[in-house]
Amino acid sequence: MGKALSDTAHTNAKGRHVDWRKSMSDNVAVALIVYTGLNIFLTVGAIRETGLKSLAMVCLVLLVAGIIPACRKIDRRWSDLPEDQAHDPALSPAFRRDQIVLWLAALGLPFALTLFFRSLG
Repeated sequence: MGKALSDTAHTNAKGRHVDWRKSMSDNVAVALIVYTGLNIFLTVGAIRETGLKSLAMVCLVLLVAGIIPACRKIDRRWSDLPEDQAHDPALSPAFRRDQIVLWLAALGLPFALTLFFRSLG
């Protein structure tokens, strides 16, 4: 009975074992894809409208150069967990916090940059 209870303590709603390392790595990968796609479609459109191509490209390069190390830092925090902590349900609040920060940045930065360029134009 004790083993059954300890096994369920480390499972998600679908009954699978939660591995915070893999979950955060998956979140970072998808967030980078979404971030890049939003940058391409939103920001490039704003660049065309404003005519500030040089400034816009510099800002895009800086944002891409900044977001990759930031995402890597979040990913490394989780990927370096030892095996016993990788499945610890007590880390759920910290995981959720990092997940929210990651997705706010991935979704918010392209929209903020687009609004910035449109305000300049």
